[in-house]
Amino acid sequence: MNLRKNDLTRRVFLRGAVAALAAPMIIPAPALGRGGRVGPGDRIAVGCIGVGGQGRYVMKNFLNDQRARVIAVCDVKEACRLEAKQQVDGFYKNSDCAVHLDFRELVARDDIDVVSIASTDHWHVLHALAAVRAGKDVYVEKPLAVSIAELQAMRDAVHAHGRRFQFGTQQRSAREFRFACELVRNRLIGDLHTIKVGAPASIPSGNFPEQPIPPGIDYEMWLGPAPYAPYSENRVSNQYWWHCSDYAIGFISGWGIHHIDIAQWGNDTDHTGPVELIGGGVFPKDGMCDCALKWNIEARYANGVRLDYTDDGQNAHGITFEGTEGWVYVKRNFIDAHPKSLLRYALKPDEIHLYESTSHVGNLLDCVRTRAETICPIDVTVRSDTICQISDIAIRARRPLRWDPAAERFVNDEAANRLLSRAMREPWRL
Repeated sequence: MNLRKNDLTRRVFLRGAVAALAAPMIIPAPALGRGGRVGPGDRIAVGCIGVGGQGRYVMKNFLNDQRARVIAVCDVKEACRLEAKQQVDGFYKNSDCAVHLDFRELVARDDIDVVSIASTDHWHVLHALAAVRAGKDVYVEKPLAVSIAELQAMRDAVHAHGRRFQFGTQQRSAREFRFACELVRNRLIGDLHTIKVGAPASIPSGNFPEQPIPPGIDYEMWLGPAPYAPYSENRVSNQYWWHCSDYAIGFISGWGIHHIDIAQWGNDTDHTGPVELIGGGVFPKDGMCDCALKWNIEARYANGVRLDYTDDGQNAHGITFEGTEGWVYVKRNFIDAHPKSLLRYALKPDEIHLYESTSHVGNLLDCVRTRAETICPIDVTVRSDTICQISDIAIRARRPLRWDPAAERFVNDEAANRLLSRAMREPWRL
């Protein structure tokens, strides 16, 4: 097949699966007869897809939890695979960690309970779909998807297969974000009327020359559902792919999803979204990186709250909730408020107390055993991720858009609705 002639434009799934060897010291789930439920005495077996820097960071959290055992790693880059295996084997002081290049081999294993996914953005949903359809619970790094259609497919699969899903928006497991949202939800700043969100912008780049594909990377698998493009070491570099629309939609989603998710939590809109939005943005004029360098979104919810979402050169980095009697500003490891007395406020038993988690990975492991919902379950994830998706569409459309959160479509705007899905390069599909 001539790949250059098959540039249908992007994304995953199961072309076939290859059973892999069971890891020592882990009893396969079917043998336990637990039907997807892990008993209190069982180690939760974990496989990791995408073990670059962020993937190994999440993997380390699984390693450090005694309820889990990492037994397999997968990456299209040999150096990442080997470094992850070395990290796992060094932690357990053995050489048992299995290594896979093809994710389909890992998800086909019947000795894995949970799959951690930290691949490139354009692979997240396809990897997670494969895992969920194979009966695994999943931890998926943010952002979840590069289109609304992918979000919908992921939600359908999680519900159809009864799996536990944890989204990598770990700020919900940090005390300062939970407390900020509790102050807002209990109307301690009065009636909420405006939420201001600032997130880092994307970066520009040059047009990188084609290079020979080196040994140690399966470049065809790295591209997967994305359009064919000649290899360059910069194309597959974490410094740049985040900001190329073939593989992501830039930091309007890749970073902004963290703060948009907290905005949703504080606004008590986890199961809905804005109904109107308008935006504008500045894009690179040339180069591989083509995502927004600046953006400003004005959105309105049905409850009357206004969302002002920009790059953090315009709004302060983080989330500011403004009410009729005060405000709360929060970012990582920092919270401020007016009046200052709010920072010392102790919630009363009869006030709203939000879901409390102190460890994102730990919360997932709890829910794998109990089958309770995680702090960032799939339905909440889809709503937060959707705001990033429609914000990107709004800054490209440069006209007022009306959004129907129930139908998950733009109202009377078929041109905008055509941007809710992406084609995928053969043979990948949802």
